[in-house]
Amino acid sequence: MMKTIFSGIQPSGSVTLGNYIGAMKQFVELQHDYNCYFCIVDQHSITVPQERLELRKNIRSLAALYLAVGIDPDKATLFIQSEVPAHAQAGWMLQCVSYIGELERMTQFKDKSKGKDAVVAGLLTYPPLMAGDILLYNTDLVPVGEDQKQHIELTRDLAERFNKKYNDIFTIPDAHIPKEGARIMSLTEPTKKMSKSDPNKKSFITLLDDPKQIEKKIKSAVTDSEGIVSFDKENRPGISNLLTIYSVFSNQTIPEIEDKYKGKGYGEFKSDLAELVVKNLTPIQERYYHFLESKELDRILDEGAEKANRIASKTVKKMENAMGLGRKRK
Repeated sequence: MMKTIFSGIQPSGSVTLGNYIGAMKQFVELQHDYNCYFCIVDQHSITVPQERLELRKNIRSLAALYLAVGIDPDKATLFIQSEVPAHAQAGWMLQCVSYIGELERMTQFKDKSKGKDAVVAGLLTYPPLMAGDILLYNTDLVPVGEDQKQHIELTRDLAERFNKKYNDIFTIPDAHIPKEGARIMSLTEPTKKMSKSDPNKKSFITLLDDPKQIEKKIKSAVTDSEGIVSFDKENRPGISNLLTIYSVFSNQTIPEIEDKYKGKGYGEFKSDLAELVVKNLTPIQERYYHFLESKELDRILDEGAEKANRIASKTVKKMENAMGLGRKRK
């Protein structure tokens, strides 16, 4: 029987090269061999303030990007989280088997709440909603970056706790983390993850950056004074990060790239890398604008929500029956 994959991205702005390499590129490869559910997790995005019209624009933009990078709606189910009520329902039930202590220990909660006088409750209870997203579809694998591994571990704990306390309903999912490119780093501070929330726009490349922006950002990327194109993640994070990006887009191994640039400086390497990234992103951008302006996008999202609702509502009914909620259903 074909295994199931679930994953999603927040519609909170431009999708970075790190998002693409760490998540979306995986999705395209995995959709051929797995039963895939790919979700625009808009309910997660409101744990921080959002401007209504901007959020709706970002939701549609992200949907178009999913399709532009190669998600095939005939092979995978693409939908918007808030259009499937079962996600919020499952999230609440899983909150009721979560402990405050384990939620307060989540790294992302500690990072995002640090130094703030007031924190919204949704920031704390984000992980049970994420667990609900995953568990509703009997998910076997969740493709994530290293920074999300803790959330998958909590999802597994909540699923096992629910199964033991109420009924054996949930499949226990595993994280699926790629060996290469799982964590693309900032171009300006290569010891930090590439993030679209970074105030320094030179630190990240988005999938919709134009060729001149891409070239400028890569050529100004932090490296070191050695001038040797070789991989050493611990001692030379800058050039190592660029080598990882080059490897992903060229389908060459890092040793092959090191050999290619033996005796050559950073200037030639960066110039070639910029050209390589532009070559890979140009067709994605062309498809993106096609889908963004087409009625086909809405049709795909409607069909995705309909299918997701059918599957997710069945799981919610099982959860409610197990917990004794509502009237007994046959």
